[in-house]
Amino acid sequence: MSAIDRLFADLRSQGRKALMPFVTAGDPDLAFTADVLRELASRGCPLCELGIPYSDPIADGPVIQASYTRALDRHVKLAGIFETIGRLTREIHMPVVSMVSYAIIFRHGPQAYIRDARAAGFAGAIVPDLPLDESEELAEICRGEDFSLIQLVTPTTPRERAVRIARSSSGFLYYVSVAGITGERRELPPELLDNVAWLKTQTDLPICIGFGISRPEHVHSIAPVADGVIVGSAFVRRLVEADCRPRSEVLREIGDFAEVLLAALDG
Repeated sequence: MSAIDRLFADLRSQGRKALMPFVTAGDPDLAFTADVLRELASRGCPLCELGIPYSDPIADGPVIQASYTRALDRHVKLAGIFETIGRLTREIHMPVVSMVSYAIIFRHGPQAYIRDARAAGFAGAIVPDLPLDESEELAEICRGEDFSLIQLVTPTTPRERAVRIARSSSGFLYYVSVAGITGERRELPPELLDNVAWLKTQTDLPICIGFGISRPEHVHSIAPVADGVIVGSAFVRRLVEADCRPRSEVLREIGDFAEVLLAALDG
């Protein structure tokens, strides 16, 4: 079992759901990224998604795109990210999953990327621009390393293809709540709960819902069908202030926001 398999098995045995914050690696710098992950772990977040900055991200809205740009402008490199996470995962017991473009994996070498990411302490990878029909090589490498390859199902994915995506995924399945790009929204689609409920009849994988989720009421409304909830832009937006305010205050606000979402998830 991978670290993510073990985590969700433990959560299910306790009747709990997972809050998964998204944080951009290196925004504003890798030292603060490590501080944020420590804060999130200390507040009870069971796992975290770490975005690997990329110049041409797919499906990311303006908040996360701007965050990637800031990190790249400060010359954040993959080697530095691996080094930072390698130190951090010896301190905290919270699986970290990378959100990474396949272009980065391909350039590094698929076998080498999974080996190096796992050695650094990453528990899995979400690769949003890797089509199902081209994913078998990477999926096989991940299976050999007990490393989770998390794939995405969207509202427009045909049901037969959604089942195939679930069969080729490991760790958990990422259900995209809305068609389009990431970003905070006022409301989630009314058909979301039914779509996820159907998908749960087709797979034993945990299903985590992301995109557009930014408020406690969102989290509370989808908790009945979700095994986990992914919140990105709402966290990343708060990180912007780390360059102009005391970082201790920003960390506290991020932690407080995580606690509010956790309470909504368990409530």
